[in-house]
Parts: sequence; C-alpha cells; structure tokens
Amino acid sequence: MSPSRDSLRDAIAALPPLRDVIARHELGAKKSLGQNFLLDLNVTARIVREAGDLAGAHVVEIGPGPGGLTRALLASDAESITVVERDRRFRPALDELAAVAGDRLRVIEADALKTDILGLVPAPRAVIANLPYNVATPLLIGWLRRIDEFRSLTLMFQKEVADRMVAEPRSHAYGRLSVIAQWRAEVAPLLTLPARAFTPPPKVDSTVVQLRPRGTRQDVPFEAMETVTAAAFGQRRKMLRASLRSLGDAEALLAAAGLTPTARAEEIDIAGFVRLAQAWAARPV
Repeated sequence: MSPSRDSLRDAIAALPPLRDVIARHELGAKKSLGQNFLLDLNVTARIVREAGDLAGAHVVEIGPGPGGLTRALLASDAESITVVERDRRFRPALDELAAVAGDRLRVIEADALKTDILGLVPAPRAVIANLPYNVATPLLIGWLRRIDEFRSLTLMFQKEVADRMVAEPRSHAYGRLSVIAQWRAEVAPLLTLPARAFTPPPKVDSTVVQLRPRGTRQDVPFEAMETVTAAAFGQRRKMLRASLRSLGDAEALLAAAGLTPTARAEEIDIAGFVRLAQAWAARPV
C-alpha cells in the first residue's frame, strides 16, 4: 500500500540529507558511468515543477543514483514512479526510499539502453531524468523513435548537446540531432545549471530540455530520416550533391526533394529534410 500524498511528502521531508545517504552507503560517483549527483533538493524540486502537470502520469526516471530527483518526483502528483538504475551500489539507498513510498515507487536494476521503457509502465508515460552523460544521446534517439507513446520527456543534457537539439538552420550547432529532435518533437529548454550544482562538478554546464510529441511522422520512416541526415551531416562542409552520393543518385534525390544541389546540410530546414527522406524512402530499389 502507498501512504497518502500528504503523509508521503512529510516522510520525504524527514529523510536524512542526501550527503548523509551517500556517506553511509559509500556511494562515490563513477566517472565510467557518467555519474554526477544533483544533491540540492531545491533544484530537483524545480526540475519536477518545470516538467509540468504530472497528474495521472506514470513517470520513469533513468539513473536515479542516491535518489535526489526521485524524492521530488514522489512529492509530485505523478501516479507512479519507476526508477531504472544499472549501478547496484545504489540499490540499498533506493530500497530505503521505496520503503517510505510504498508501491508508488518501483526500483528496477537494469541497463536503460537495454530496457524497453514502454513496457515498464502504462500510458500516460513521462520520462524525467538527469541522464548519465555517456548514454544520454543514444537513449534520446531511441525514445524519439516512439515519442508519440510518451506524454513528455524532461531530460538533463550537457549544455552543448541541448544547444544542438534546439539549433536553427545556418547555425554552427545545427546538425543531425537538431533535425531528428525537432522533426519528432516540440523541443524547449527549461533551465540551465552550472557545473558547480553537481557532485562531483562536471567540466560543462547542463540544461534541462523538455520534448513533447508533435503527433505526426509526416509519412517518413524513422530509418529514412536517420539515413539521409547521417549522410548529409557526415560531410557537412561538402555540397549535398557530394555528401549524398553514398545514397545513390544524389542529383535525382535532391530534385525530387526540391533542394539545390549546391546547398550544404546546415542550410536545409526540417521540412527540407522531410522531403529528402521521403524521396529516399520512395526510391526504386
């Protein structure tokens, strides 16, 4: 059974500080797993507020570590919280939190890259996470494939990665991630945190970004968009007629998409890449 929301919030507020939990369980951050702990509970509470209305949502958190963000999620109106943590050192600390939260919190010891997040919780689903830096982009791409099955994704990235996600055409940061993210989702940066907010502090600042499904694939297979953007931005300094040669008849593809052969990838907007992916998917094979 789960305690009432008010009693749970009181119980969470009475928990020992995260630094004490880390010291008691000897939970040093592992650089190999991209771990940087966010211990300021005012900041974690703000991230959850910025995520928006969670009433009725089944939230998944990736890499909870000692449970700072998890505490804030448990204090929200979310229907349930499921955390996925591959580092078994954190299991005792998370189990202690689960003992307070009852069946509202489920702890799963697994590698998120090998876990079907959609199979863990029913709709409406949301992911809220301070993602380990070394797996953040692969996880995002996997979720973007099926973004329509999520209410939202509220995720922490290195600021450089977040900047690429929201970049506009003709900018230095505009690239493959910009196109795929903005094609599949409405992307909005929520807040940026300095490196000193984390323990240990990383070498870069971080940004929380929210992605909400656009609700349409525009009749383009995800694999087609991956293929054309990989080719176009793989040699971004070259004109498209050269960078797209690996896809076959580049001139014919560009003509079908209504794109100028002498343009470069960074000049093409999302709509242009949609047309290019459609042309590649429709090519004779």
